[in-house]
Amino acid sequence: MTTPDFSVVIPIYNEEENITELYRRLASVMEKLGTYEIILVNDGSKDRSWKLIKEFHEKDSRVKGISFSRNFGHHVAVMAGLDHSLGNYIILMDGDLQDQPEDIPKLIEKAKEGHDIVQGVTPKRHTNLIQESLSMLFNKLFTKFSAVSPKARFGLFRCLSRPVVESIKKLPERAIFFGGIVSWVGFKATQVAVNRARRYAGRSKYNFLKRFALAMNAITSFSERPLVLIFQLGMLVFIFSIMMFTYVVFKKIFYNVSIIGWTSLFAAIFFSTGLITLSLSVIGIYISKIFIEIKQRPRYIIDEII
Repeated sequence: MTTPDFSVVIPIYNEEENITELYRRLASVMEKLGTYEIILVNDGSKDRSWKLIKEFHEKDSRVKGISFSRNFGHHVAVMAGLDHSLGNYIILMDGDLQDQPEDIPKLIEKAKEGHDIVQGVTPKRHTNLIQESLSMLFNKLFTKFSAVSPKARFGLFRCLSRPVVESIKKLPERAIFFGGIVSWVGFKATQVAVNRARRYAGRSKYNFLKRFALAMNAITSFSERPLVLIFQLGMLVFIFSIMMFTYVVFKKIFYNVSIIGWTSLFAAIFFSTGLITLSLSVIGIYISKIFIEIKQRPRYIIDEII
């Protein structure tokens, strides 16, 4: 099989309203750039997404489809697309047309200048002020706690060279945070300003709970810092309790003054209980990740491929 110049990998989850327009605009752009393939990864969609993907494949053999047996997650779908990609350059984008196909030439132009990773960035990722604030907070916390570059950006829209993709495919972990993985492997990286649009149709599949779960997975996948913070906080509370105990004993021995009152006792109990619960929860997250990894289950199961 002839190696195409470009592979465009797009995870799809319930995007039947967007796929037709996505293919039209994407094909129009890629025709001018060279040989290409479009890999649409159906991540357990409940709507007509897979049916539409098969229809486009019948009309255009450059459109390829991978359908999971169930929903395995956005970042796992990206990894599946990379596993099956053949191009010298791989473009990653979402299927809701917030990442605009017309910006792909900017990424490719920069990549051909010698950059292995070209990230499309925008001043604001979200039109919603709360979502934008939470996104900025996550980026700051992640880069502070993890070992990845502080300049890393975690939107999907980017262009990767083949050596980067081959390096990523060697990483065996099951709990995947793709933005962190791309930053971790290194290589020469740069950023390009792009325009981020509103969703073409439909609603975002990432609600608050999914975003929170993604943030927790990202931080615990790339940093042991939360465990260090638990230790530091535990030592701080321990030292404070020793000081308080010494103070109470001192007052009792030298001044015959007893500390009375249930309020302070209950406050201390609730504080220490909350701290212990929080600490055990964080430790439990790390243990659960170990549990997931040692089972060595496949990242995804393919139901059908075209």
